[in-house]
Amino acid sequence: MRFTTARLCGGEALMAISADILDLDMAHAKEVFASDGCEIKQYDELMLVFVWNGMEVTLYPQGKVMFFPLKDKGLCISYASTILRSLE
Repeated sequence: MRFTTARLCGGEALMAISADILDLDMAHAKEVFASDGCEIKQYDELMLVFVWNGMEVTLYPQGKVMFFPLKDKGLCISYASTILRSLE
């Protein structure tokens, strides 16, 4: 999977943006991460916010994944790949 990254929130957050436009099932994503023991902080059809590996992760239906706090672009892409693979 190919990504670009964007630095957000004054450099404290990174977003991985999938080169491919996805249409993720947010209800399924919520079930997957809740069953993995992640704390679900917010959920609707437009985003899922949960705690994963000590970070707040925001997942969007288009395949964008934001991590807070995170400053390493390489880790951002690796983590986003892991998150999206878990939804396959």
